[in-house]
Amino acid sequence: MSVLAMATACAPVMVDTPDQITLRKTDFSDLPGWDKDHPRGALLAFSKSCTKLLARAPKARVGPKGLAGRVSDWQASCRAVSRFDPKKSTEQTRAFFEKHFRPYAVTGNDGAKGLFTGYFEFSLQGSLKPTQRYRFPLYRRPPDLVTADLGTFSEIWRGRSIAGRASGGRLVPYADRKAILAGALTGKGLEIVWVDNAVDAFFLQIQGSGRVRLKNGRMMRLGYAGKNGHAYTSIGKVLIKAGALTIETTSMQSIRAWLRANPDRAASVLNRNRSFVFFRELKGDGPIGAQGVALTANRSLAVDRAFLPLGVPMWLTANDPGGALAPIQRLMVTQDTGGAIRGPVRGDVFMGWGDAARNRAGKMRMNGQYWILLPVSVSKQMAGVR
Repeated sequence: MSVLAMATACAPVMVDTPDQITLRKTDFSDLPGWDKDHPRGALLAFSKSCTKLLARAPKARVGPKGLAGRVSDWQASCRAVSRFDPKKSTEQTRAFFEKHFRPYAVTGNDGAKGLFTGYFEFSLQGSLKPTQRYRFPLYRRPPDLVTADLGTFSEIWRGRSIAGRASGGRLVPYADRKAILAGALTGKGLEIVWVDNAVDAFFLQIQGSGRVRLKNGRMMRLGYAGKNGHAYTSIGKVLIKAGALTIETTSMQSIRAWLRANPDRAASVLNRNRSFVFFRELKGDGPIGAQGVALTANRSLAVDRAFLPLGVPMWLTANDPGGALAPIQRLMVTQDTGGAIRGPVRGDVFMGWGDAARNRAGKMRMNGQYWILLPVSVSKQMAGVR
């Protein structure tokens, strides 16, 4: 087991973790494109996150072993953002972050570069009652599903959870995707809505949230409510290993095209991902991320909570190796997680809703790196200043 090392001017802070992450202090002038982004969207996203941060106890640690200090360190910036006029100029908004934060480059075991993908709010067609067309159910969270936050048992498991059902005083695995699709939940009254496409239902689970247009025209918004506890398996990797796709050609669009072209094999391939996601109907703004706040298109970032806290600003710069997508140089806020988001330098950018968001997210496989913005008080502590 390796450790997490925070590179500072004083002795490193060592934290047990299954991987390693290093923070190196830099300047805002070192952030590629910092002077070109208008961070108004990030400011609004950070304001939402502050409602959750400030609801916690002031002495509570933010991130693994207090990677981002304590809640009290965030109070000044959170209170200031509540008073900040979002209509102010680009320069004034940028100066807000420069005043309250200091940037730190994030490096993992494999260096500063990592994979950055995109996700979006999926769109489906559905019905509140099953019909010959609408026969694929989306389920609410089963009442016998038990989820445990492993971080409450040991700091080394922070950001990890386990799920199952209680049986004889023990936690046992819950039904997997194949069993659920075969009827393990049938007759329990857990169906929220029925949709007309099994592949769309699958991809809704991958995205974690979406909108279902009902036959009467009403739009139902669904959000993540839990999962069955089985490990996530990438269908793209399954098809690559089988020789059906290549790394260069794999995208959401190419996976969907293969599934449509091979209906006799689609079910067995989809069942290779034993993970199954449950939903809840959302009211008001959405979708809702893992931090419990509404996500902001192009400003909300999903990360691995084992390494990074939720609710903190991150500067992201990423490029498409194929050149099909424009580079990203943008201030974002960590507000979500995902089953496929694992590692110190790994992120998923929320693209929003609609065809344009779907197309960008489906094609996005960028190489990039990010910097975490820490409050000035945390930066002073890391430098040995009291």
